[in-house]
Amino acid sequence: MGRFAIQLMGFFFMTVFMFALAIPYDHWTHKENRIGFVVIYALTFFFANFGPNATTFVVPAEIFPARLRSTCHGISAAAGKLGAIVGAFGFLYMSQNKNKDKTDAGYPRGIGVRNALLVLGFVNFFGIVFTFLVPESKGKSLEEISGENETDEGFGAKSGA
Repeated sequence: MGRFAIQLMGFFFMTVFMFALAIPYDHWTHKENRIGFVVIYALTFFFANFGPNATTFVVPAEIFPARLRSTCHGISAAAGKLGAIVGAFGFLYMSQNKNKDKTDAGYPRGIGVRNALLVLGFVNFFGIVFTFLVPESKGKSLEEISGENETDEGFGAKSGA
């Protein structure tokens, strides 16, 4: 299975499970349904680690040209870390209750857990869309992926004269 398929499958199931948690959120808040919430949330984490988390280290190392690879891989890693920080704190603030009296101490009003899960579902959906912009690297050499194996026609070519 190629990196494209792994990443696409991961984002797809993360999207499905986030919407499965968000849309019937009131159902999951009842005590007898909490195990189901935990199971679906755990599946979301499984597909996060199976999909985008697994490919996040490999894809940047393959798609950039050799002369820029280490720099661009570092930029990609930094962007990933920044996204993780923004996502973690963003979810913490977004998931706070809409009612100021029910928010955790020291936090402003948020959009609620249900709406925060919907936002995460849409972010995962955009991950699916952006996956189509990444070239598939399965079965290709690094030179083929980055286009470095193309030679100049004049270099090393025999002259007909």
